[in-house]
Amino acid sequence: MLEAQDLTIGYGTTAIGSGLSLKVGTGGILCLLGPNGCGKTTLFRTLLGLLPPLSGSVLLGGTPITAQSRAEIARRIAYVPQAHAPPFPFEAIEVVLMGRTARLGAFGQPGRRDREIALSAMSRLGIADLATRDYSRLSGGQRQLVLIARALAQEAPLLVMDEPTASLDFGNQAQVLTQITTLARVAAEDGHGVILSTHDPDQTFALDAQVLLMKDGTTHATGRAQDVLTGETLSEVYGISVTVEKTASGRMVCLPSLGPQSTPTMTSEALTTA
Repeated sequence: MLEAQDLTIGYGTTAIGSGLSLKVGTGGILCLLGPNGCGKTTLFRTLLGLLPPLSGSVLLGGTPITAQSRAEIARRIAYVPQAHAPPFPFEAIEVVLMGRTARLGAFGQPGRRDREIALSAMSRLGIADLATRDYSRLSGGQRQLVLIARALAQEAPLLVMDEPTASLDFGNQAQVLTQITTLARVAAEDGHGVILSTHDPDQTFALDAQVLLMKDGTTHATGRAQDVLTGETLSEVYGISVTVEKTASGRMVCLPSLGPQSTPTMTSEALTTA
């Protein structure tokens, strides 16, 4: 569905990262993970076709993304930004209907069928009761679910999410992660793949995701979260001591050291029973 091959990314002639490759298919979840400044945002913009690669290629549906129009890309990729407060008091259903723009002509107006699709997307996420609510007055978690519903209404097979749980409280983070997992689990029926960026390695374990772990603009590790996110690897990337432990329920969690040391001292994965 989306494939990057040996990308060099950056702005103008200035390279920010290089040697980056990834692939996301139907039913897959890929998490971009790494410290601030490692190039995640630049890679995101390149994958969305907003920046041309300095070298290498991005293939969307087997075709170079640089050869596709914005309308074609919008029919294949739905983008979910971080939750935000809009400048106007739109109803939640109006925000979701904005996702139908990719399916309408230049001057097209959403009709009954578009509204049915928008309401169906909200129902799927359990937020149909918010349809006539003022979007700007919803909680952060509710707004994020509305943005995901807008992406679903777009009827694109790939969902690209920029830190979808940023600024959300613990309960709303869990709610959004549950919906992401559900979207991937029903992929055989609906054909969704998901790529998201996150600053929280614990989320990659919760999502049972594939991971692209970046450092200094390059791929430091890639593979299934359980296989590549070890204490040693995370310590190397983040410059602090990290252990990865298994709880009694079987869940993997990351524990950074809160001590005064500034360089990693614990470099092996710890598997313990909490």
